[in-house]
Amino acid sequence: LPDNNSYRNYADLGRPYAVYNVFAAPELSLEPYHWCYPIIGCASYRGYFDRALAEQEAQRLRQAGYDVYIANIPAYSTLGWFDDPLLNTFIHWPVGLMAELIFHELAHQRLYIDNDTAFNEAFATAVGQLGAQRWLDGYTPAAAAEYQAMKRYQNDFLELVFELREQLAALYASAQNPAAKRHAKVQLFAAAQRRYQALKTERWNGFAGYDYWFGQDLNNAKLAPIGTYYQDVPAFRNLFVASGEDFEQFY
Repeated sequence: LPDNNSYRNYADLGRPYAVYNVFAAPELSLEPYHWCYPIIGCASYRGYFDRALAEQEAQRLRQAGYDVYIANIPAYSTLGWFDDPLLNTFIHWPVGLMAELIFHELAHQRLYIDNDTAFNEAFATAVGQLGAQRWLDGYTPAAAAEYQAMKRYQNDFLELVFELREQLAALYASAQNPAAKRHAKVQLFAAAQRRYQALKTERWNGFAGYDYWFGQDLNNAKLAPIGTYYQDVPAFRNLFVASGEDFEQFY
């Protein structure tokens, strides 16, 4: 990864999150809405530094009939154009998760493909995970154990969400009329809520780290970043293994 002046200085943004990303999807589709920009091309989200501006864009899309989700984002990459700092938005995180985030953002500096958000984010997510695991090998056993526990929770969460995505994709592709699809959509989201509560009780011993996600309205747009960031991660991890677990060969 780039060895530059990124993450060598600290900045307090005076707000709880670095950026607020707006995601949107049609009412009966998981295909994300795209925004297009100079230089970087099109992306499946639009970021705002001001929450109020994000809310305005979200409202515009809701009025156009889209499902909408505003994600609170702790960091972003300037793709090497500037020296990205450590921020108050994630400096307090457990060390393993903070390392993963930094490696994720540095991966964007290493490789960024115009007009392919899914590739860029899955690549960076895989590099973040692999980098954090390797870095923690030389850190403390307690930090490594904490990180692995958080990854187990995350894997269970992702399994649940990807199952929901598959069910919804099948529903939207079916021959049912729109009214029937809307009704079934509500039922599938309610069933996912119940499965999450069971997961907390039966496997997580009450761990509530994903309550914030399930506690808000579930819709197609909320599923968009999950697919964008995680769906292709196993493929990148397999490529890393096929590259002899050598990062330079992998790149």
